[in-house]
Formats: sequence, structure tokens, C-alpha cells
Amino acid sequence: MDHPGAVTCPFDFSEELAFDPSLAQLMAKGPVSRIRLPYGKAEAWLVTTFDGVRQVTTDPRFSRAAIIGSDYPRLTPEPIVSPESLNVMDPPESSRLRRAAARAFTNSSVQRMRPAIERVAGRLLDDMAEQGPPADLAQCLSVRLPNHTICELLGVPDADRPLMLRRTQQMLATSPEARQTAAAAKQHLRSYFAGLVAERRTDPGDDLISAMASPGEDDDDPLNDDELAVLALTLILSGNDTATCQISNIAYTLLTHPELLALLQRDPERLPQVLDELLRHIPFRKGVGIPRIALQDVELEGVLIRAGDFVHVSYLAANRDPAVFCDPDALDPDRSAHPHMTFGWGGHHCIATPLALAELQTAVGALFTRFPTLRLAVPAQEVQWDTKTIRRFPLELPVTW
Repeated sequence: MDHPGAVTCPFDFSEELAFDPSLAQLMAKGPVSRIRLPYGKAEAWLVTTFDGVRQVTTDPRFSRAAIIGSDYPRLTPEPIVSPESLNVMDPPESSRLRRAAARAFTNSSVQRMRPAIERVAGRLLDDMAEQGPPADLAQCLSVRLPNHTICELLGVPDADRPLMLRRTQQMLATSPEARQTAAAAKQHLRSYFAGLVAERRTDPGDDLISAMASPGEDDDDPLNDDELAVLALTLILSGNDTATCQISNIAYTLLTHPELLALLQRDPERLPQVLDELLRHIPFRKGVGIPRIALQDVELEGVLIRAGDFVHVSYLAANRDPAVFCDPDALDPDRSAHPHMTFGWGGHHCIATPLALAELQTAVGALFTRFPTLRLAVPAQEVQWDTKTIRRFPLELPVTW
């Protein structure tokens, strides 16, 4: 049902890392707004408060699985997720897949991976130093470290890794003409991982696909080949998304906030706390992600959501909720600790969060230790930002030292 007050939201704001003014206007209007997105036949509700987002992401009356088969409201011409993806399942169905994948992403598992991440980061920074200034930090470090890490984890051969990166980038495009390319990229990755799963069934290795293909002692419902292939696709998409953007975004923010960088150089032990605030503050993506459908009438933040309505949440807006974060638009390294929503919330909280944090801590810590005089090689206003995907990140980040 269309609402006369629905706001058309392209969510295409790409100016540096400033907060999207259209999203800020919706937040000012109230906790729940009616919106229309560039693709999909229906309008949707958009929830922007921390408490409202928390309710939608934890209340079983809001279902992601129910969107399957619908032309749901979205920012990309081709839906990014496959119908069988973990990202469009509800508990308890999603619990099996999350349990299988979570084996690789426990804090203890990631701590065992840290030395390997540190070696790769060190090698990439060695290459950057050997190349000499100026260098493009995005290509030297931000793109290569997360892609190498997730491909290593999944056992993707070295020769295939550049193609994995290119295909995942194609899936995130927002322009109408990118639809066919995005669909082909998704199909390619699905077929690729179906083949890799078949290989690991007969010849297992020391990788996550092999581990997930080998049921545990208490696992009486192992994953089938299709589930494994889609889960691997989901993981490589996630692995090449958040950390890739945020390494560059965080480096750019520190290089344009010299007082914050000086704080870290004086007291490197503050890095985890400062990173947490940077992750809360930086809008690393545009607009919204995957919606849910209300399975019954629900009153939310004083607004009646009807059964069958699409509901989007904005983690970006929740991270700037003044009811939760004092002076939310300020970048405050001394902010009192409070969970943020950059990695999602509830049943779809990112299972690879410990890995992403390890990559970010390693990359940022090693970068400014190795290059203490690092600075932008061009004026900040000349840095070029992505305008073609759902992400927010610099296409190139020229640095010198």
C-alpha cells in the first residue's frame, strides 16, 4: 500500500565520509518513516532509532525469510543475496548455518589466525615501502589484506583470488545497467564455490569449507553442498566488504584528524577503544541493507506496522541516536563504551566480526607504526570516493611519507 507521505530515498550520498543529509532529515522527522527506494515495487518503513532497530532485529514478528520471492525495496538492481543465503533465513533455520560458520570466527580461532594476518599485512607494507612514495593505500593494503585473508580461510587458490575480488565488487553495484553483470557475478561465484565444495568433499584440506563439510560429533544435520556453496559466497562477500572499506576509511579519518592520530601514536594501547569509536562514527555504507516483512500487525515506536509491510532498519542512524550516544556526531575517543551496530544486531549480527576487528587492528596498527610520518599525498578534497556501489570508501587513497 502506497502512502502519500512516502519519501523517495536514493541514498546515493558519497561526499567524503560525511553523514548522509537525507538520512539525517528522516531521523529528525521521527523514529519511523515511510520511504521508497530506487528498486523494488513496494514502499517500506525505515526505522532509525537504536531501540527501534534493536526491536526489529530481535523480534520474530519481523522476518527476513518472508521477503524471498518478492521484488523487495532495495538499493541495487539485482538482489545481492541468494534466496538460500544465511542472510535471508530466520531462526531456527539460520542457526544451523551460523553454527557451522561460527567455528572459524570464535575469538580463540581468530587469535590463532592473527600471526598470519600480521605476516600478510607486514608483507604488503614492505611492498609499499619498496615501491616508495607516493602510494595508493587502497590498492596496497585495504583491498588486498581482507581479500587474501578470507580467500585463505576458504582455501581459494592464489590464482583465483583476483577474480573473487572483482566478482564481489560487481555484485555491489547500484546503477541500472549493472544488473546483468551483477547477476552473472553472483552466478559465477555460486558455481565456483559449488565446484570447490565438491573438491573438498573428496579431498579435504585445512580450510573452512573442509571444516564445514566435515560434521562435528554432535552434528546430526550436516550442511549439504548447496548450503555450503551459498554460505561460502556469503562469507567472501562479507570478507571483501566491511574490512576493505574501513581500512581506507579509518586511515583517511586519522590522516584528516591529526589530533586523533597523535593520540594513537602517543598511546598505541588506545587503538581498540579508538577503533570502536571510529567504527561507530564512520558511515561505511549507503542507506540500508536487506529488509524484513512484518508477519503481523506490530506497533513500533508509536507507529502501526501492518502485516505484510516491508521494514528496513538503518544501523548508520542507530549509531547516531542521541538518546544512546551523547553528542553522536562528534568523534570522541573518550566516549563511554556502548555497543554500536556497525556489524549488525540480533540474529543477523555479522559472525565474522572478530576477524574483521583483527584485520582492522592489525592493518591500522602496522600502518602507522611502519610509516609514522604518513600523510595524504593530495589535498583531502581531491580524494575520489566510490559512487557506483552501496559502499562508502575512497577509490584511491594517495599517501606519502
